[in-house]
Amino acid sequence: MTHNRLPTWHQKVKENRTLGQRIADAIASGMGSWPFIIIQTAIILLWVTANIIGYLQQWDPYPFILLNLLFSTQAAYAAPIIMMTQKRAAERDHQQALDDYQTNIDAKAEIERLQEDLSRIEVEKLDEIIALLKQR
Repeated sequence: MTHNRLPTWHQKVKENRTLGQRIADAIASGMGSWPFIIIQTAIILLWVTANIIGYLQQWDPYPFILLNLLFSTQAAYAAPIIMMTQKRAAERDHQQALDDYQTNIDAKAEIERLQEDLSRIEVEKLDEIIALLKQR
């Protein structure tokens, strides 16, 4: 049995992302993961080892200026990409908070209507009980 469920708020937001937003999210997600840290650490270790052992064929001798340049370039691109993703997440969270607030207002109004209905029913029933007692 399949259920036709409406897409959730998060699914709608995810589906409406631009290509650039999807790329930024993928990069930020990849850079913020253990596999990225492990792979980058392995590359650094290989780079340093190759330049220390390859005494005659050093393409980046100590203090590894080329490696530092690569890290600086990576950081120069990573920071704005991560900031784009964080900004969009903050906008999404703000919109969700507004939606939650509206849901709470709607729920409060519904509860108040139910309380009024219950009070009206209670008064009607009490009036009926009083009328029955007066008939006795």
